[in-house]
Amino acid sequence: MVNRKELNPDKSPEAAFGARLRSSREARNWTQDDLAARMEYSGRHISAIETGRKPPTRRFSLSVDAAFGLEGTSDTFERAWGELRRGSLLEGFPEYLTQESRAAEIRLFEVGLIPGPLQTREYAQALADSAVQRGVITAEQADERVSLLMERQAALVRPLPPMVIVVLDESCIRRPIGGSKVMGAQLDQLSEFAKQPNTVLQIAPFGLGERRPFDRLVNLLTLHDRSVVSYVESQTHGHLERELTSVLPLVRAYHQLQAESLSQAISVAMINEVRKGTPR
Repeated sequence: MVNRKELNPDKSPEAAFGARLRSSREARNWTQDDLAARMEYSGRHISAIETGRKPPTRRFSLSVDAAFGLEGTSDTFERAWGELRRGSLLEGFPEYLTQESRAAEIRLFEVGLIPGPLQTREYAQALADSAVQRGVITAEQADERVSLLMERQAALVRPLPPMVIVVLDESCIRRPIGGSKVMGAQLDQLSEFAKQPNTVLQIAPFGLGERRPFDRLVNLLTLHDRSVVSYVESQTHGHLERELTSVLPLVRAYHQLQAESLSQAISVAMINEVRKGTPR
């Protein structure tokens, strides 16, 4: 055991997961290879998780629960993984997702990409796969990212669904993602979205120029108590805001954006025109 690495569970959520994995294993007097054999993983993989060199996945966590007999309990490794996964999202976003799943009205603006609630699985997968190719995430993390998005979309399907208002910068429908087949299906999905009784879809055309008030993602939620929450993010940071003095300017700017953007009918016509140039 001369190479045994001391673990600091307070270092990060991943470190806490790894430390718990080691202590649970050692409480049973199992070696890493003993546990690996029960999980169909390698001892090296177990070591990497315990020391934080590799992040756990849902599949791995489920295998741990099966090996330790924790399935169906309230303190599973799968649950710890879920908390870890949400904790790895941009600051403010996990709480935003909770509020979004309960909101009475959702207003979204995005530049360059179709926002998550409107993405097809294939479009989302293409983005996740690209992140894998760039070395940003692993293939398993890519699958988890898409799974989380599908869960987010499912949370919006309710007996009394929220009103969903979406303004897309024109770049969202003209930037090809995933090839012609994937992008074509995504454009079809936007047209179908616009037909729903609880949705509004508008395009902010390139011609708005400097009159476009936002340059990055902006989400606004109206909750059932009529309070409004905003969420904005950059490439590396997210910020959830509840203070009225900070949220109201975004609400005002969003209304201005809607007034300047194309009507839904003209927006759908533009989407269909772009779709004509995408082979079926």
